[in-house]
Amino acid sequence: MVISVSDNHQKAIEFHDVSYRLFDGKSLLSNLNLEVFQGETLVLLGRSGSGKTTTLKLINRLLDPTEGEVRVEGVATTRWDPIRLRRRIGYVIQEIGLFPHLTVEQNIGLVPRLEGWEAERIQGRVRGLLDMVGLDYGHFASRYPRELSGGQRQRVGVARALAADPPIMLLDEPFGALDPITRREIQQEFHSLKKRLGKTIVFVTHDVREAFLLASRIGLIKDGEMVLLGQPADLLKSDDPEVRAFADCLRDPAPSAELRSKPSVIAP
Repeated sequence: MVISVSDNHQKAIEFHDVSYRLFDGKSLLSNLNLEVFQGETLVLLGRSGSGKTTTLKLINRLLDPTEGEVRVEGVATTRWDPIRLRRRIGYVIQEIGLFPHLTVEQNIGLVPRLEGWEAERIQGRVRGLLDMVGLDYGHFASRYPRELSGGQRQRVGVARALAADPPIMLLDEPFGALDPITRREIQQEFHSLKKRLGKTIVFVTHDVREAFLLASRIGLIKDGEMVLLGQPADLLKSDDPEVRAFADCLRDPAPSAELRSKPSVIAP
C-alpha cells in the first residue's frame, strides 16, 4: 500500500516496495512504500534500531535498496550520480561532522566552493546563513569547531547543510546530544526556520515531543516497517500498541530514556 497526502502535491521522494537487508540476511527495512511531498516536513519516529536512519541513508544513496526503488525528484537513486545527488540534499547528523581544520566560514562554504561559486558570493551566503541560525558573522566566522559550544556547532551544521540551497534536507537526530534547554531553543529556532525556507525535510528522531513540534506528518517505524503515517493528531487516535506507547510519552517526563529501556513490544 502506498501512503500519501494528496495526488495534487508534487512528490520529492518516493519509496516503492523498498527493502534493505544486510549481507547476513538480517532485514533492516521491509517493503516500505512512502511518498514525501515538496515543502513538507516528514518526521520519522521510532526506537533505536527501528530502521529510521536506514530509510534516511537510502534517500541520499549512502545505501542502495536490496529490493524495490527509491526515487528523488522522479529519478531512481541508482540512476543518480551519488556526488551530484548528495549535493542536492543537505544532511545533518547528531555528531554534526564539521571539519576540525576548517573555520566556521570554510565549513559552511565547502559545498558552494565545490560547486564553483565565486568567493564574494560564498561570503555573502555564509554571512546570511549565520545570521539565520542566530550566530554573528563577525564573532563566529573565523572560529574553529573546537572553539564552539555544542549548540553553536549544531547551528553551524544546519547552516552548512543549507549552504548550496538544496531542495531536500535530511536530519538524523541532529539535536539529540544537546542539553535539554539548548535542545528546546534550537528546536524552536528550527521550527521557525523551516517555515520560512519551504524545504522538503525528512527528520529522524525518537523523541515524540520533537516530532509533534516539527512535523507536517509523522511516520512511525517499528522493526523496519511503517506502522503509522499521518498527521501528528493521528498518533493520538491509533489503537496500535507501539503507536500508543509513543503517544503515552507525551505525558511522560522522560520519554526518550524510557523508550530506549523498554522491550520492543509493549502490550496495550
